[in-house]
This record gives sequence, C-alpha cells and structure tokens, in this order.
Amino acid sequence: MRLFVALVPPPDVLNGLEEATRPHLDASPWLRWIRRDLMHVTLTFLGEVDDRTLDRLLPRLERAVQRHERMTLSLAGAGAFPGSGAHARVLWTGLYGDRRRLARLAASTTAAGRRVGTLPDKHKGFRPHMTLARSRRPVDVRWLIEALSSFAGAPWTAGSVHLMRSHLPGKDYGQVTYEPLKTWSLRQSSGGGGAGRSASGGPQGTP
Repeated sequence: MRLFVALVPPPDVLNGLEEATRPHLDASPWLRWIRRDLMHVTLTFLGEVDDRTLDRLLPRLERAVQRHERMTLSLAGAGAFPGSGAHARVLWTGLYGDRRRLARLAASTTAAGRRVGTLPDKHKGFRPHMTLARSRRPVDVRWLIEALSSFAGAPWTAGSVHLMRSHLPGKDYGQVTYEPLKTWSLRQSSGGGGAGRSASGGPQGTP
C-alpha cells in the first residue's frame, strides 16, 4: 500500500483557498488542479509499505506525533516547482506560522519511517507547501504566481496528523483517492509563539 503522513486544513481554510483560485481554474489546459478532497500538507511520503512493516510503523508514528504540540498555520501566496515557474510542473501555496514546529514534526514522522525502512533512499528534505495544481509538461505559471501573491488565508490550529493511503486509478478506483488509515492528536500547546513568517520552500515528495 502507498502511504503518506499529512495535515489536512479545515473546511473554512479550504473555502478561502477555493475562492482565491476559482478565477484561475481555466488558466491553462495543461494544469490539473487538485480536487478539494485531496488537498493536504505532506509531512512524510512513505511510499509502498507492506502489512508487516505497517504493524511496526504505526506505534512509532503514534509516539512521534504525540511528542509534538498543536500549531497555528496559514496558507499564503504561491510558488512553483521547479524554480521561478517559467517551466513549472507544480503550482503550490506556501505555509506560514509555526513553521519550526511543523518542520520538527515532519522530521519526527520521517525518522519513524526511516527506522522501519519505508522511505526511498533519495527522499527529499521537508519544504512546507500545499500543492494546488500539477502539469505533465512544463508550463509557465509565473503570471499565476503573481496573481496569487496577495492571497492570505485564515490561520488555523493543526491539532491532528493523518496516516493516509493513496489509491491510484485502476480496477477498484476510477480516480485518485486518499483513505485515512489512522489519526493521531497533537498535544495541547503549553504556550509560546511560533516562528515568524518566512519564505516558503518548494515541494517535497508527492503522494
């Protein structure tokens, strides 16, 4: 089974994002916009995991998540991968707020995966983002990045982490579908602010 660990923004945050992107949905015939039910922030892409490995992975992920506190995050702006967006294959929106806590959480879930041997050898480092659209061929999205540069979503408190299974189109599924296998709660915050706003990075591995 193909697995990844993720945060899922709440409905009101996705509502605001939909409002910002709606005028641009027909911007390019090459862009495939991500369905709302698939939107998430990837913490760790685990790849193919068999049942035996999953049994070893679950308690490690649970302990990893429970070591971390809830965090305040928001979506804002846009960027592309690769580079400036002149030859992009991915359009994304950035994450701001408690980015240091987010990075530490991602490092913990990634370490849990590595301990049971689930991660690809060339797994990329964590770069906080949420994918908005993809293209199978390079496409110039610089004007879209500019159009979305003023987007600033409402902040939300990330209180739980999800282990998701990715079902690819085939005999049983007509389209890509994500199935939540496990959900773990983050600890209640003991106080203190998060990291300030800083530049968002490009995409991590994609489920």
